[in-house]
Amino acid sequence: MLSVTNISKTFGTVKALNNVSFDVHDGEIMGLIGQNGAGKSTTFHSILNFLSFDGQITWNGQPLSASDYDQIGYLPEERSLMPKLTITQQIVYLARLKNQPANVTKSKIASWMKRFAVKGQPNDRIKNLSKGNQQKVQLICTLIHDPQLIILDEPFSGLDPVNADLLKAAIIDAKKRGATIIFSSHDMSNVEEVCDSLVMLRNGQVVLNGTIDGVREQFGRTRLFLTTDWSADRLAALPGVIDVKPLGTERYQLRLADATAGEAIFDQVTAGHYIREFSQQPPTLDEIFRTEAGGPQHE
Repeated sequence: MLSVTNISKTFGTVKALNNVSFDVHDGEIMGLIGQNGAGKSTTFHSILNFLSFDGQITWNGQPLSASDYDQIGYLPEERSLMPKLTITQQIVYLARLKNQPANVTKSKIASWMKRFAVKGQPNDRIKNLSKGNQQKVQLICTLIHDPQLIILDEPFSGLDPVNADLLKAAIIDAKKRGATIIFSSHDMSNVEEVCDSLVMLRNGQVVLNGTIDGVREQFGRTRLFLTTDWSADRLAALPGVIDVKPLGTERYQLRLADATAGEAIFDQVTAGHYIREFSQQPPTLDEIFRTEAGGPQHE
């Protein structure tokens, strides 16, 4: 388990992190979210010991040791491969930095290239690959040594939906073998689909921390989806309705001032008769992000 306890970091007059705390358990995927400059990369760099900080970070109850860092897979937001090397040379070089024998790494390269559908051969040079295939090679470099702690900074950036699904499958597989995984993303659908929990940072402080469902439920079931022959104007006039959004033929989303309004709306709209849809839900992560992650941000 990774434990981050009251870490703070200041750059000049800017408080980049302010008493940030969270835990990520073995076999858990956590999403670290927030606007640009909220402190996500600084948090990652603190865990990786790239910079000094106040506070404490432990792995299974102990400060991270040199051997622990060998068990970390890190994908930085700014991709960095050496263009003159071949795919094999690049992967082997980075694996050697994690004390992985070259022969063991080489034996895995072909299967990983097939897994991520890399278009190229192991002896192709990095510079001759497309940008997307270069990104997939860097993902292989991050995961090929079966790390126990995986940190992915915007891993889905630049990936089309097909390749994003390949990465999601690899993340889920790592979770199944017990790895601890943290990734940042601005696409809340990726967070909602893959993560067990999330931490939201705003101006270097934790503003949300919990399971995906738990965080959503904090905001109440204030989104109502229903199919009815009522008009949008008639629905908007119901007590407790803030606004009405048409979603299709006779299908609407209602935003409620309070979740308790749902029961009375149900009684009025159905009037004892069957309707095809009436579903009361909490806000989506995307809606929560838009309302909770705002405010002035540090660059």
